[in-house]
Amino acid sequence: MPANLSPEYKKAEQAFRMAQEARERLECLKEMLRTIPKHKGTEHIQADIKSRMRQLTDELNTPHKGPARTDAAHSVRREGAGQVCLVGPPNSGKSRLHGILTGSKAAVGPFPYTTREPLPGMLPFEDVAFQLVDLPPISAERMEPWVAGLLEMADAAWLVVDLADPACAEDLISIRAQLGQRRITLSEYWPDFRVEPTGALQPHTEAADAPGAESVPDPFRAQLPTLLVASKSDLDPHPEEAQVLEELTGVRFPVIACSAKTGQGLDRLAQFLFASLQIVRVYTKLPGQAADRNRPFTVHRGDTVLDVARLVHQDVARTLKFARLWGSAAFAGQQVGPGHRLADGDIVELHAK
Repeated sequence: MPANLSPEYKKAEQAFRMAQEARERLECLKEMLRTIPKHKGTEHIQADIKSRMRQLTDELNTPHKGPARTDAAHSVRREGAGQVCLVGPPNSGKSRLHGILTGSKAAVGPFPYTTREPLPGMLPFEDVAFQLVDLPPISAERMEPWVAGLLEMADAAWLVVDLADPACAEDLISIRAQLGQRRITLSEYWPDFRVEPTGALQPHTEAADAPGAESVPDPFRAQLPTLLVASKSDLDPHPEEAQVLEELTGVRFPVIACSAKTGQGLDRLAQFLFASLQIVRVYTKLPGQAADRNRPFTVHRGDTVLDVARLVHQDVARTLKFARLWGSAAFAGQQVGPGHRLADGDIVELHAK
C-alpha cells in the first residue's frame, strides 16, 4: 500500500533525525504521529513511534542518579559541515587514518580494540571542515552498545578496511549484520553520486533512485551513505581486491584507496565529502560592510535563505523579510525572498521586517 506521506510528516521525521535533545525528539515524534497517514501500511511505523515516545517520556520523567547514562556519556556534539563516523574491523588502520587527517591523538597499536571511546576531530577542506568521529572496532564477537546511537545521528560513514586482509569480506559481512540488527544500514547511495559497475563515481541527483524510495520508510532505520576506505594501499593490495570484495559481499560502495603512511589518496577524502554531501557555503554581510569570508555558514543544495537565517539565529529567521544576494543572483545585491535557493559561494545580507 502506498504510504502517501505528507510534507508535514516528512518535515517532522527530518527534524527527529536532526534532534539531539530528548525533549526535542519527543516533540518531533508527537508531530510525526499526528501527521502520518493512518492506514494498514503504516501500522507498524505508528507502533514504533508510540514505543519511542514511551521510552523518551520515561527517560524525561525519571530522575537521574549516580553516573551519567552510557549513551549520553558517549555522545558527540555535531560540529562543522557534516559529521562522519569511522567504522571498521579491528586493526583496519582506522585510528591511524583519523590521526593523520585530523591531527588527533588517536591511540594506535598492533593489538585489536585499541580504540575504546568515540574520538572527534576536524578534517579541513578549503574554508570549512568535517567532523570525523573515530569509533571502536566492530566484529562478530564485539560491538559497543552505544555505537549505534552515534551512527544514528551521523551524516555519513567511512567503512575503513584493509583489502589485503584475507578476513576482509567476512569482517564486512559481520559489521553489516551487527549494525543491521540495530536498524542501521550502511548504504551505497549518496545524495550526489551513484556507483557504476566499474567502481567509478558519476554525478547523480535523483533521490528517487535511492534503495527503498518507493516503500514505506522506517523513520528509525538510519540509512548512512557509506564510503569504503581502503586504508593500507601502501601494502600494495591487488588492484582487483575491491571488485572481489563486492562479489563476495554483494555491496557496491564507492571506494577510495589511501595510505596514512605515504599520503596517497588522502586529499580525495575531503573532496568526496564536500561534493557528495552537496555542501553549499554561504557568507553573510551587514549593510554597508564587506562579507565575512572567514566563517561561512554551511547548508545543502536546495536549501534557502530562510535556512541560513535559522543558522544565524531563530529570531533572525522569525523576523526575516527579504535578503540581498551576491553570487548566483541575476545582478549584485538582488533582492530575494526567504524561499530563494542558494548556491555555493553566495553572499547574503539579511533584512528583518
